[in-house]
Amino acid sequence: ALDERRQTLFRRDQIGIIFQFFNLIPTLTVIENITLPYELRGRARRESESIARDLLARVGLGDRADTFPDKLSGGEQQRVAIARALVHQPALVLADEPTGNLDEDTGLTVLRLLLELTRDQGRTLVMATHSPEIVPLADRVCRIHDGKLLIERNAHPQQPGGGVVRPQVASPVGPAIIDER
Repeated sequence: ALDERRQTLFRRDQIGIIFQFFNLIPTLTVIENITLPYELRGRARRESESIARDLLARVGLGDRADTFPDKLSGGEQQRVAIARALVHQPALVLADEPTGNLDEDTGLTVLRLLLELTRDQGRTLVMATHSPEIVPLADRVCRIHDGKLLIERNAHPQQPGGGVVRPQVASPVGPAIIDER
């Protein structure tokens, strides 16, 4: 068992969290919000900014680095939250209703991006959702029914917007997922 200090370090280093309500720090710019988890690990600012800018470009917000969160739309804030959760390359990404506060089109865009980024980085993604349209996208679905945890395996997970995603060889972090079109 890990003592409290090691638990804290483990969470800081190995887990990225995407909150339903974004939890961006309003007094920090987009780039500062994204680099914060990386810098908490004692990494150089130049290194963290380089990685953060790459992620910002991937989430389509490369031109918003110096913007404050209150000037962003909900979808933009969620994309910043995704970049922040991934900047320190955690083994596990926890997403709490990542599309819950977004309209359907923006939610689909954000979900597609989240799946692509975690897949590209070889991360394990655990997502909590009440949205039934997200369930077919998962390779495993855990449900609580009558107080029991049920785990279902999806042999043919879908991509947001169509197409099949198939599990490949398992990595130490979790299943690698590829897109077969």
